[in-house]
Amino acid sequence: MSDAGIAESRPDFQEDQRHGRPALAIVLAVLLAATVGGLTYQLGDKLPLGALVILAAASLLGLLAAFGAIAGFVHFGRLPKQRTFFDGLADAIGDACAVTDKHGRVIYANARYRELLKTSGASRPVGIENLYAGYPDIADRIYRLAQAAREGERSVEEFRLNSGSAAAGARQSAPAWFRASVSPISPSVGKRFTLWRLTDITADRERQENAFSNLQYIINYLDHSPAGFFSTTSDGKIAYVNATLADWLGLDLSETTDGSLMLENLVDEAGAKLIMGLKPENGSERTEVFDLDLKGREGTPLPVRIIHRTDFDLDGKAQPSRSLVLDKGAGPVKLAGASEAEIRMARLFNNAPIGVAELDKDGVIANTNSAFLDMSGAAARGAPVTELVLERDRETVQQTLQLATDDAKAAEPVDVTFVGSEQRTGQMYFVPAGADDTGDREILVYAVDTTRHSSLEAQLAQGQKMQAVGQLAGGVAHDFNNVLTAIIGFSDLLLAKHRPTDPAFADIMNIKQNANRAANLVRQLLAFSRRQTLRPEVLSLTDVLSDLGNLLGRLLGEKIELKVAHGRDVGLVKVDVNQFEQVVINLAVNARDAMPDGGVLSVRTANVSEQESRSVNPSVMPEGRYVLCEISDTGTGMPPDVLAKIYEPFFSTKEVGKGTGLGLSTVYGIVKQTGGFIFCDSELGKGTTFSIYLPEHVRDQVAEVEDLGSGRAESERADLTGKGTILLVEDEDAVRSFASRALASRGYTVLEADSGESALEVVESQSGEFDLVLSDVVMPEMDGPTLLKELRKRGIGTKVVFISGYAEDAFEKNLEGQDDFAFLPKPFTLKQLAEAVKDAMAT
Repeated sequence: MSDAGIAESRPDFQEDQRHGRPALAIVLAVLLAATVGGLTYQLGDKLPLGALVILAAASLLGLLAAFGAIAGFVHFGRLPKQRTFFDGLADAIGDACAVTDKHGRVIYANARYRELLKTSGASRPVGIENLYAGYPDIADRIYRLAQAAREGERSVEEFRLNSGSAAAGARQSAPAWFRASVSPISPSVGKRFTLWRLTDITADRERQENAFSNLQYIINYLDHSPAGFFSTTSDGKIAYVNATLADWLGLDLSETTDGSLMLENLVDEAGAKLIMGLKPENGSERTEVFDLDLKGREGTPLPVRIIHRTDFDLDGKAQPSRSLVLDKGAGPVKLAGASEAEIRMARLFNNAPIGVAELDKDGVIANTNSAFLDMSGAAARGAPVTELVLERDRETVQQTLQLATDDAKAAEPVDVTFVGSEQRTGQMYFVPAGADDTGDREILVYAVDTTRHSSLEAQLAQGQKMQAVGQLAGGVAHDFNNVLTAIIGFSDLLLAKHRPTDPAFADIMNIKQNANRAANLVRQLLAFSRRQTLRPEVLSLTDVLSDLGNLLGRLLGEKIELKVAHGRDVGLVKVDVNQFEQVVINLAVNARDAMPDGGVLSVRTANVSEQESRSVNPSVMPEGRYVLCEISDTGTGMPPDVLAKIYEPFFSTKEVGKGTGLGLSTVYGIVKQTGGFIFCDSELGKGTTFSIYLPEHVRDQVAEVEDLGSGRAESERADLTGKGTILLVEDEDAVRSFASRALASRGYTVLEADSGESALEVVESQSGEFDLVLSDVVMPEMDGPTLLKELRKRGIGTKVVFISGYAEDAFEKNLEGQDDFAFLPKPFTLKQLAEAVKDAMAT
C-alpha cells in the first residue's frame, strides 16, 4: 500500500499536488487590485452600477489573496520538501508509527507500520486496535491502550507473541516481545488525533532473561560454595545468607529472605557490635577480620573467622556488607591452623568483661573486643588510641604509651574520660605484647570502665560530707538549745516577777522573743541533721496542699501564677504536717525569689508504682510505692556547681541579709527524717523542679478508728502547780538552776544531780522515794537512757521525763524496747516544763 493511498483516504491530511510560482501569483493579485482601484477612480462616474460592483469584487478578491498568502493561510503550489522531511522523521524513529483520528481511523502511517500491515495481510489501513483483534492473550492490553486513546491519555503496554503466531510481527522460531504506546496529538482546536507506536523489544527481553539466568547460576554457585556468606544492611538486618551458612546454623533458607532475620540472630551482642561498628577510614570501604562464635544448631557455638567488607556512600552511610565466613571448627573446610587453644583465646578476647585492644607501633588500634568498643563510644579500629579520650587526657595517654613502648614494661594505669555523648570514665593499662612480623613492638591496652565506680565514689563523698556537716550542725544545735533553754527559762522567771507596766517587762519580753527566733534557727539545723522531734501522722498530701493554697498565694504575690494539680486517688503518707508545710513553703519562697519578673509555680501530686520507682534513681532510692510531690518553677534555674551545694547549711546565692542558707538544708533534713527522698533538676534559663518521694502509708485496719477529738484538743490548764518530789538530772548548771527554781515555784520538791552517777547516789540516799525523774539525755559518763536502765534494774519504777536538744528518736534505739518515759524537747519555757511535769505525774 502506497503512502498516497493512506493520505487520500482522509481529506484532513490531503495536500495540494500542484506546482507553481507563489511569488508571481502574489504580484499579480496586487496588480489586479491596483488596476481595479485606478479604473474606479478615473471612470467611476462614467461606468454603470453593475460594472462598479464587478470591479469592487475583483479588487476584494485580489487583496484577500495577497493578504492570505502573506499570513500563510493561502498556499500556491505544493510543498514537497516539508512532506519529505516529516516522512523521514517518522521513519527515523525506527518504530512502527500510525496516527488515528478520534474515530480510530488511520490518517497517517510511516514506512515501518506499512511494512507491518503488509506482513499481516491487511487489505486496508487499520489501527493497532484492529490489527491485533482476535488474539485473547493480548486482548486486555490492547483494550487498555484503545481506552486511553479515546480518553486522550498516554499509556504503555508490553505483550508477548508466541512463536508461529499469525499476529503481525510474530516470529516463526521464537517468541517476540513488543511495547505499544499511545500519545494524544492536538494540532488545532476541535481536532484530536492519537499517535500509536509499536516497538520491538525482543532483543532487550532476551538480554534480561540471559542476565537472570546467569544470576541464578551465580547464586547457585554461591549457595553451594564450601564457605559461608552473608550480607547485612546498616540497620542490622540480614539481606542474604547462602545455603552453606544456613546449613551450618540450622536455619531454614526460606525464612532468611523475609527481612525478619537480624545480625543478633547469627552472632551474640558483643560480636554484632564489632561487626556493625565499622566506620569509613581513608576511603569508601573497610575490610576487617573477626574471630567470633556464631549461634549454631541448638545454641551450640560455632567458631568462625569472618572476613567482613563494608562500603560507604559519600555521606558515610554503610551499604550492604559482604561477609565471608570460614569454619574454624570441624567443618568440611576447616581453617588451617585453627587449634582449640586459638578458638578458646578468641572467645576469651571477645567475651572479656573489660576492654582489650591491640595497638601497632604508631598507637593505632588494630584489633579490639566489643567491651572496648562500648567503652570508647566510637569505632575504635583504625583510630589512634589518643582520639578515644578527651583532649585533656590525650597528652597523658601518649606519654604512657611511649613509656610502655620504650621500656618494654607495663606502665602505671591512666585515668581517662572517653569521648562520646555520655561521659564515661575508665582506667587504661598499657602492656607490651612482643613484636610483630616486621620487628615493631605491639602494645596491649586493657580498659576498665570506672563510670559507676566514680559515681559511687562521688555519692559516698557527698554523703560523708553531708553526714559530717549534719553532725556538726546537730552538735552546735544541741549546745545552743541548752543556752537558749536557760535564756528563755530565766526570762520567764523574770517575767513572773514583773508586771506588764514595769519598765523592764518590755526588755525581758524582747530578750525572750529573740531567744525564740534563735530557737527557730536551731530547729532548722536539727532538721538538716535529722535530729529534730517529729510528730508524724497519717494524712493526704492533697488535703495539706489545699489548706496551704491561700498562704502560698499570698507568699508568691500577684506576678506569679500558682498551679496545683492533684493525681487521682493519691495515697496516704505519714509525716509531721507542720514540718511538711515548712518544706513546701521553703521551696515556694525559693521559687518566688528565682522569678523576680513573674512566672508559674506548679505543684503536682501523683502515685508512683514500684515499677515506676525503679527508673527514678535506683542507686539512691529503693523500689517501692511512693507518693510524689513535685514543685517546679519557670525561674532562672541553677548551674551544676550551685546545684551540687544547695543542701549544705548556710550556703546561699542570695544577697547578704536576704537569706540564712538553711531553707533547702531544712527541706533536705525533714524529707530524709521522714523516710523520703528529694531530687532536684535545674537548667539555666528554664527553671527548677524539686521532686519529693514519700513512702506510701498503708493503714492498719485496727488503727483506722481513731479518737481524733481527744488527741487534738488540749484544754488550757489554769492550774500548773503540784506536789511531789522530783529528781532533776542535768549537767548544764544554767538549765538545772532554771528548772529547779521553776519547779520549786510551782510547789514541787526538787532534788538536783549533775550526772547519772550522782543521780544514783541521790536515789540511794532517798531510798527511791521520789515521784518523778526529770533527766537530760546527753551527759558525760552516764547518759539518760543508761540511768533509766539502772533505775529499772534496781526495781524503781518511777516515771521518767527526758529533756534533750536532740530528737526523741535519736536516743530511742538505746532504750532496748523500754517506752515508759515522756519527752520534752529543748528549749522549753516555764509553762511547757510545768505542763510536761504535771501530765507525767497525772498518768
